[in-house]
Amino acid sequence: MTRIPVEHPRYESLMTREKIVEGVQIGITSRQGLIAQGRGETFDYLLGERTIATAAYAERAAVALLLLAQNPIISVNGNTAALVPDEIVSLSDVTGSQIEVNLFHRSDARMHKITNHLKAHGAGNVLGRKGNARLDLDHDRAIVDEGGIYSADVVLVPLEDGDRCKTLVDMGKNVITIDLNPLSRTSISANVSIIDNITRAIPNMVQFAKDMKHNKTEELESVVDSYNNKVNAKVLSSAMYEMSETLKNMSIERGIEWI
Repeated sequence: MTRIPVEHPRYESLMTREKIVEGVQIGITSRQGLIAQGRGETFDYLLGERTIATAAYAERAAVALLLLAQNPIISVNGNTAALVPDEIVSLSDVTGSQIEVNLFHRSDARMHKITNHLKAHGAGNVLGRKGNARLDLDHDRAIVDEGGIYSADVVLVPLEDGDRCKTLVDMGKNVITIDLNPLSRTSISANVSIIDNITRAIPNMVQFAKDMKHNKTEELESVVDSYNNKVNAKVLSSAMYEMSETLKNMSIERGIEWI
């Protein structure tokens, strides 16, 4: 990994890029994942590279859903495994969620490497390699474990494909997504849409889970009940507003006329 001085003004962003590049080099991240990372980074820049209030609100609701679930699953792809392996394992431990590897560009080699990578970061049993059930999709993200994503009641699908998200929702599952694009099919289809960088969202959720894990069932249900489709729509519109304000303020700071 390239050495980047902590004082560099783009330190966090550059370190994230380096993790994705390293993921490609060790075979857990696809080359297409590099493109996906760059696209997400653009939206994060427009957000001001911060967790906005509505994103934190969605993260708290997501944690409540995971804690209430009978069979919660955290779906992991190559980018997620490269960026936040320790945090995914921590969230799994605190919420009692199973981890399942699910890939668009699936191969036995990548499935094996990502599984071992997560285990090296402390994961216990990692699902996904069995692939003994199938969603109604025409690509390899359809391949899931029967005891995992297929039978889950709550699924966290960070950095997701929109068609799988919609398919899972149509199956009656509560789907939580982490996506920096508020207009993506994923964000619009999900039950809880977190418009935040995964490198902030997952640590935030770990902290929420630690704070909430001893809450009574009715307290968690109250958090979930207060978060509905209208609130999720507000989360998306809030993110778009914040992006617009960031552009406006940056333009003014640089002496560019804002129309």
